[in-house]
Amino acid sequence: MGSFIANPAAMGEGRDAFTELRCRIDRRLEELLSECGDDPVSRAMRDSLLAPGRRVRPMLLVLAGQELNGELPALLDLGCAVEMVHTASLVLDDLPCMDDASLRRGRPTLHRQYGEDVAMLAVVALLSRASGVVAGTAGLPAQRRMQMVERLSLAVGIQGLVKGQYEDLHEACHPRSIEAVMTTNTRKTGVLFQATLFMAALAAGASEAAMTALDRFALALGQAYQLCDDLSDGSATHGKDVHQDRGKTTLVSLLGAEEAWRRLVIQLEEADRHLNAVYGANSSLSQFVHGLFPAFR
Repeated sequence: MGSFIANPAAMGEGRDAFTELRCRIDRRLEELLSECGDDPVSRAMRDSLLAPGRRVRPMLLVLAGQELNGELPALLDLGCAVEMVHTASLVLDDLPCMDDASLRRGRPTLHRQYGEDVAMLAVVALLSRASGVVAGTAGLPAQRRMQMVERLSLAVGIQGLVKGQYEDLHEACHPRSIEAVMTTNTRKTGVLFQATLFMAALAAGASEAAMTALDRFALALGQAYQLCDDLSDGSATHGKDVHQDRGKTTLVSLLGAEEAWRRLVIQLEEADRHLNAVYGANSSLSQFVHGLFPAFR
């Protein structure tokens, strides 16, 4: 698949560092919820946020920022805030009025554990906490923090996750063009990746050229990530319900699995090209992204 092949030795060295970073993220997530009480909503927040996961978005944010400007204390909290937004979106996605899912990350979905009312309140609380974490992040100028809060709110809002979720629910069951499906995929997945890389670049004081390249990387990664998710819809290895896309118009249903795989490879190569423009070949961030798509190594 061309340039998107990791160096095996580098991947081996990177895995230990990635595992340590993931543990740091988990510990910080727990600390950021330490002031919550023991009421059902607080427990639901913790159970959903601290459930075992790959922490893809905070990992991307921290690695991207570190390689631009070293170990910045703010990066960890910013990554945790993005993970709160992502977790909130998963809880919403699973609700009976949405996908009516029963499993998430190998566990019963939050509304099955706590009820729909508590699950929805936990979503509001997680989104609120995420904004508060970004706004209160130490070591960053107030103007940058304000820009980050604004970008994160746009990613969640009517042109981002909300619009993508609506389209997935109300339009995906009808015939759609390839372009329309890709637009929905960007809103469902790509916009939060874009916000993640924007926050990393802004925190690190990146150049305009680097910010543009990282934004394009995030768009390509979002398309690849959603294609991978759609292709694995029938697999029970991801800890969630299988065949959730049955009856929906996806790129897999439109193009077939073989063409979808081909497009996935193209998107990954596009993502790698933009990363290389910022960091050069074999950066830690590139190694991490390679590891998200092991079938292509």
